[in-house]
Amino acid sequence: MKQLFWLLLVSFQICQAQKLKKADKIILSDLQKHIAYLADDKLEGRRTGTAGEKLAYEYIIAEYAKNGLSPKGDRGDYLQAFEVNDGRFISPSSHVFINGNDLSLDTEFFPVSFCPNGSLEATAAVALHESGNPWFFDLKDLLETNKNNPHFDLKDAIKSEAAEVAKKGASALFIYNSSGIKDELKFDGKSKTPLAEVPIIYFNKQAADKYFKDETATLDIKLKILVAEKKRTGHNVIAFKDNGAANTIILGAHYDHLGYGEDLNSLYSGADIQVHNGADDNASGTAAILELSKMLAASKFKSNNYLFISFSGEELGLYGSKYFTEHPSIDLKKANYMVNLDMIGRLNDSTHGLTIGGFGTSPAWETLIKSDNKYFKIKFDSSGTGPSDHTSFYRKDIPVLFFFTGLHSDYHKPTDDADKINYNGELQVIKYINALVEATDIKGKLSFTKTREVAMGTKTNFKVSLGIMPDYTFSGAGVRADGISEGKLAQRVGIKAGDVLVQLGDYTFSDVQGYMETLARFKKGDATKVKVVRGTQEILFDIVF
Repeated sequence: MKQLFWLLLVSFQICQAQKLKKADKIILSDLQKHIAYLADDKLEGRRTGTAGEKLAYEYIIAEYAKNGLSPKGDRGDYLQAFEVNDGRFISPSSHVFINGNDLSLDTEFFPVSFCPNGSLEATAAVALHESGNPWFFDLKDLLETNKNNPHFDLKDAIKSEAAEVAKKGASALFIYNSSGIKDELKFDGKSKTPLAEVPIIYFNKQAADKYFKDETATLDIKLKILVAEKKRTGHNVIAFKDNGAANTIILGAHYDHLGYGEDLNSLYSGADIQVHNGADDNASGTAAILELSKMLAASKFKSNNYLFISFSGEELGLYGSKYFTEHPSIDLKKANYMVNLDMIGRLNDSTHGLTIGGFGTSPAWETLIKSDNKYFKIKFDSSGTGPSDHTSFYRKDIPVLFFFTGLHSDYHKPTDDADKINYNGELQVIKYINALVEATDIKGKLSFTKTREVAMGTKTNFKVSLGIMPDYTFSGAGVRADGISEGKLAQRVGIKAGDVLVQLGDYTFSDVQGYMETLARFKKGDATKVKVVRGTQEILFDIVF
């Protein structure tokens, strides 16, 4: 049976090579058209929730419709909307008046990242600490005392000070820095640090010199601070080929990219702001899905339905694919497997290296995929997880495959442009995937197997790990475990998926970056405790790395 299958597959590929020469030229032309449009400057980098994303999804919808695919979005159309929590922003309605002067937001003052909303009217002097009034705090002594302390955290010190003055009746804390030591304070809208007890307002040196130098002067103060959640809406594009089959094969690729680098995920180090067009990442995968949708919709193989998904929000942490798997438009129990294409446009003409991830997620892949392909030198990765959208499907116990032609020097930089795509190489990847997908038509529903899980996201210098997979879409304080690696420390001590980690040893953290920085403080053999929140319960686990 196995030999018969391979004979069918090889025969199919030979026939395709003989019959599709003209079709190959059409695919090449279409790939160039798709990528040229998606990676054009006018789409401004296709950042999730922007006008550029809208131009991209309108183009994708038109192509799906042209290929005869039915909409499978939320409301009878092709779109599935999801919300992205973009942190917090200072509302322009925020004001500080001192002696009738309206201070300039950002230029003369700003609320710190963990400032709660509030308003007050008071008459106060800098030197007087009276209940019901704002208190004043010069950071000078704190900075000078700790200038050589590598463990000193100014934000933690400010928050501790705010907690102390709140206990004594202060209605706000006004901070400033009269020293020559830079404090590097700024409003960080992405911070997940829990809010302080009272408003904390930072005043720059010029404002502090003007109003706070005379500690005995009486200041008439009016304050209103409004820090609001900043949200945007991303959109998956979902199309369906209904063959009346029991199972559905899912093929997907993310179409979003970095915009102008506003989300701080660019590797560009230049001073001027530039659009990141993302031709390889991932206009290449998006273009391939459009061509595969045309090929598979016209295919004679009808034992599976086909669902095509163009994801947004991947660059922010798999937002779109995670949302889809939590709000699917098909029954995921009837999903046969999922194929993810991410950065398949830069095949090296010398090495022909192609990485296929997810190889261990079904025993069927070993019989279907061989490394001795005549065109590609295939590198296998058994893991079902990684920094792309197949991870979301693997976590729903769906077999996955992930196709990738490799990193390059233009990755996450403005230089990832359409003229650098290897179009013929991408054509070969598409034909390979098409043959593979159509070959599974005779296999029925593939069985799923769990694999090792690989870390994804921020890289840092740490020698230990707990073995959790962070949920990058989590907007609360702490790090929610989206998955737990088999046999790793977290599983052994009883940490579960859904637990929110908030403290490791003496160190609290409010986001993934803080968690990674905390891990870097530990080495193998260290014993400590980890605190998690499970529902409304706090649980402490003893661990030894």
